[in-house]
Amino acid sequence: MDLDTIKNARPTPLSIYEMLESRFGFQGWWPGRSNLEILVGAMLTQQTSWRNADKALRNLRKAGSLNLNAIANSNLRELGALIKPSGYYRQKAVRLKAVCNYIRDRHSTLRRFLHVDADALRAELLSMRGIGEETADSIILYAADKPAFVIDAYTKRVIRRVFGIKEDLGYKQLQNYFQGGLAENVGLYKDFHAQIVELGKRYCMAKPVCVGCPLFKACRYGKSR
Repeated sequence: MDLDTIKNARPTPLSIYEMLESRFGFQGWWPGRSNLEILVGAMLTQQTSWRNADKALRNLRKAGSLNLNAIANSNLRELGALIKPSGYYRQKAVRLKAVCNYIRDRHSTLRRFLHVDADALRAELLSMRGIGEETADSIILYAADKPAFVIDAYTKRVIRRVFGIKEDLGYKQLQNYFQGGLAENVGLYKDFHAQIVELGKRYCMAKPVCVGCPLFKACRYGKSR
């Protein structure tokens, strides 16, 4: 079975969301106090857990460095020390500083940058070193409040198991699957992504816990065990 096949299969994206939301309730996620914090957090959480990224964010906040100009003007060694809990901190410091400089130089403020049309914003984000599709769409959805369904490792794992797909799933294909089966709604996209993250943390882990999973009855992998 491939993604073209599951577009007309059960469960649908909406029914998956409803099963998750009925169990977990509204999540109200992404964790971030400002749009800049969301952008920085999306970059820092790459290749690490949110817990580690949050430690780095707290360090930046405590140092008074969680603003666009402070990061753009920062000393790389000092910035790296602040974000060290997030891992790969030297690389992330270089990329974070470059992104903040780009935004300031091209758009003056983060607000103006995020006000750009969604397609143009995505193209700009993807042109920056260190920002891939998942990070770009996280920034578009959570910071810019524009519709872009985020596909992360949890999402790929859940869909692969639910539909019994063995091959790797393409980012854009999966995004089209979700966006094609849902109303274009920023709030829905945000909460659905959060629901999948919660499922991945509690049940659909690398070693799954199928007993009690809210998607068990609809999951081919769960039924096959």
